[in-house]
Amino acid sequence: MLGTLPCNDGAIGLLRQCFGSLPRNDECAMIREVLKSKIHRATITDANVNYEGSVTIDEKLMDEANIVEWEKVLIANLANGSRVESYAIPGPWGSGVVCANGGAAIQNHVGDTVLIMSFCTLSEHERKRHRPKIVKVDRQNRPIP
Repeated sequence: MLGTLPCNDGAIGLLRQCFGSLPRNDECAMIREVLKSKIHRATITDANVNYEGSVTIDEKLMDEANIVEWEKVLIANLANGSRVESYAIPGPWGSGVVCANGGAAIQNHVGDTVLIMSFCTLSEHERKRHRPKIVKVDRQNRPIP
């Protein structure tokens, strides 16, 4: 997602209030959606099409990847190329669970390798300092140091 705000003192002033100091120049403030965090190469451990929705993720992985309960995530399946937007709910700590629920279970099957990504919106000033949190995992969804 990419957007610009109108070039006026009100919009820039509002951005300064929300995000702190911004560079002073004649250009409009740019807002960008960027990768906040990623669980890299997770394995789907379960798929439950009868659940209302979401993806259940080991709470330890959520914590390490800075993904919070109910946060929107994008699940990119490396086996079939599908991309599904959903939201994260915590599974048992240290269990390694990554369970696709509801409609996500149609595109993500047990044993599939996926990327689970979350995003944030940053000003251009913030973006320059931002580094996403990447958590690489093994086939049992344990973090690789």
